[in-house]
Formats: sequence, C-alpha cells, structure tokens
Amino acid sequence: MDLQHWLGRATHAIQDWADTFGPYEQHPALRVDDERLAAVFEEFTGRLTDNYPFFHPRYAGQMLKPPHPAAVVGYVTAMLINPNNHALDGGPATAAMEREAVARLATMFGYDTHLGHLTTSGTIANLEALFVARELHPGRGIAHSADAHYTHGRMCHVLGMKSHPVRTDSRGRLDLDALEEVLRTGEVGTVVVTTGTTGLGAIDAVHEVLPIAERHGVRVHVDAAYGGFFTLLAGAEGLAGLPPEPWRAVARCDSIVVDPHKHGLQPYGCGAVLFRDPEVGRFYLHDSPYTYFTSAELHLGEISLECSRAGASAAALWLTFQLLPPTPDGLGQVLAAGRRAALNWAELIDASEHLALYQPPELDIVSYFPTTGPATLTGIDAASARILTDGMTGPDPVFLSTFRADREAFAVRLPGVTADADGARILRSVLMKPESEHHVERLHARVEQLAKSR
Repeated sequence: MDLQHWLGRATHAIQDWADTFGPYEQHPALRVDDERLAAVFEEFTGRLTDNYPFFHPRYAGQMLKPPHPAAVVGYVTAMLINPNNHALDGGPATAAMEREAVARLATMFGYDTHLGHLTTSGTIANLEALFVARELHPGRGIAHSADAHYTHGRMCHVLGMKSHPVRTDSRGRLDLDALEEVLRTGEVGTVVVTTGTTGLGAIDAVHEVLPIAERHGVRVHVDAAYGGFFTLLAGAEGLAGLPPEPWRAVARCDSIVVDPHKHGLQPYGCGAVLFRDPEVGRFYLHDSPYTYFTSAELHLGEISLECSRAGASAAALWLTFQLLPPTPDGLGQVLAAGRRAALNWAELIDASEHLALYQPPELDIVSYFPTTGPATLTGIDAASARILTDGMTGPDPVFLSTFRADREAFAVRLPGVTADADGARILRSVLMKPESEHHVERLHARVEQLAKSR
C-alpha cells in the first residue's frame, strides 16, 4: 500500500468536497510562512527520532506498534474535516461509521444485542463499564484478579467503590476458589474477568467464572482491552488456535472492553465499551442546551461519559474493517502470526541453556529470564536489568521490556529459585507485530548472546 499516494488522494478528496461550498480566504492570523515552517518542521522531525523503533520486529518490548496504513489514511482524511462524534451535529458521517464499526465488534464477541461506542482508551472504557456496574448495584464493589490492569483499582477509587483484588493461580488467572470466597461476602456486584492480562497475557477462565457469578447474583464484565481480538482464534486449527471455552463464554457476559488501538491496528486512542443490555443507556441520561438539535436519532454523546471524541478514530476503524474485517480470515490472520511467533520463541527458550521461561505464553506475550548460578531472585533481577540495558544500547540493538514478579508468583511457578528478595524483574516481549513471526530466531539469538555475555 503506497501511503504517500493515498494521503495525497485524501487531501484532494477533502479539498474537492470543500470547494463545493464556494471560495473563501483564510484569515491572516492563521497564515504561516513556508520558510519558517520548514525550519520548525526540521527541528520537529529531528525530535521525533528520539523514539524506539516500534515499527521494527527488533522492537519486542511494550504493547506498541504503528497503525495499519489504511487506518492512517482513514484518520488523516477525516481529520481534515475534524468531526466530533459527541453529537450527530458534529459528525454525522463518522457517527454512522462508529455505529457500524462497533456493531462489528459486538458481532465478533457474539452479542445479539448491544449498546456501545468508541472511547479514547481502554481506561475510559473500563471506567464506563464500572460506572454502569455501580449504578446497577449501588453500595457493592468490584472483584478482579490481582494481576488485572491497575485501572480497575484506580477507577473504583474514582467511582467511590470498593475494589476486591483476588489472588491468581500458577498461570496468572483469577483463582476460582478465592473468587468464591470473596463473593460469599455479598459485598461484590460485578466480577471483572480479563482475557489477556497486560503483564503476561493470561486468560481468565470466563466459562468457569460465569456459573459462580450467577450463583451469587453478580454481573460479569470482560476486560478484553489487550486480548479481545484473539477471540478470532478461538477453536481455530493449527498452532495458533486457542481453546474456545473462555472466548465463547464472553457472549454471555454483561459488558466488554476492547482496544482497537492494540490488535485492531488503530492509532491511539481508540478503545471501545459494549453492553449486552441496551437498557443500561438510561444511566447516561443528561441534557445539553446546545447539542443534539439536528436529529431525533440517538446521539453517541447520549450513551457516553466522554463528550468530545475524534470522529477520525471512527473513520480509521471503519476503513480498516472494510479491508481487514474482524473475522478469522481477516484480522485473525494478523493475530495468528503473533501467537505463532510467541509459541516458537517459547520453544527456543525451552531448549536454551542461558534462558528460561517464566510461564508458557497464551497469546503473544513471552515472559522469560536469564539463567543464573545459583538461581536466586536477586541474580535474576540483576541479569534481566543488564540485558534490557545492553540490548538497547549495543551495536545490534534489541528492545525488550521487564515485568516485576513477586516472590509468591515465582514460588508457584519456579520453586527451585531461591527467594532472597521480595521479587525480581524478568524479561517480557510482546510480539504483536505479525512481522515478528519471521524475526523470532534473530531475536532469540541476540537475547541469548546477551545472556551469555554476563
């Protein structure tokens, strides 16, 4: 895809549309001299080089990658108009695109009915889901895995709700016995299950949590911000296929959050929240004296806690879904490449004398650490930190990230490691770019070389 060509097409298309309204002169206060812009732009682009190469497969650190070129074209094209999807008055075309794109997300998760919209992030999407949870069960709190994203504890504080962290098992999943114990107190109104924790990519057993929640009259919210699109691999054949049970159960949960700006190939920020019961829209009711005046149809701002939202985000997602739909044969193939990459690297680490797996990958996140003699938490922590730094600064750079695991988490996974500290940093690689599949051997060889040279 020739990005420059399509960006040129974008500017021409919007200019042709603008010309239909007749000529006008730009106000002199807005004019900028080209020579002055050139000088400032040179400094600007120079400063942007102070970034890690998120686009390159040698970057295997955080959950970062560039958006698909189609998403860039869609975003820039709509941004030239700059619609605001709060009200139909501010973005009629992109509001329609948002509804269509969100409907495709709902279908992907198996919802027959839904109410939902895009948000600026998974954090805001989870805030909205927990807000509705509070309104449905006032005075009752939220239970979530101790390894769930920190946003749940933080948003409970914002909403004045009690947060109930629940211990995890040896795979980083919500411990079902511990959950049952918390729910018996009657203090919880909603359980958060995570399909793909941001630390390790662990998948809570949604299908086993649901009957426990039902026995206690508790709702279930799915935080699928990171892993949600992996539902496209549920039950698939081959190496990339995932066990279908937890993913199929998502359709019976009360709400879902997913971030298209992660595996949906979108630019930041693009999150989404979906509710199975459209009637929860009543909790968003509000009045505004200067919006919602061109149409009696539902405005997206009437079902959102946010006000202004970029219509360009909806345009980018809509255009991407036309080309790479959220289906097993569309986006599913992109995710499959990352999962195969993670599984292949795990095999290489298993066979290594210098690296060891922390736990087997479930999605596309690999967690591992350098072997040390003797095997101690302090030794692992120091070696991991050194590899992280040396990898970024060496002549053949590789970009990783670290994850801090406490001594209890180490004990249930690796009882042979001496717990001489409260925890240790391990290495963590997110292989969310499909190109990683063809770069795994080089990544492994470089990291193993760094581990050898201590």
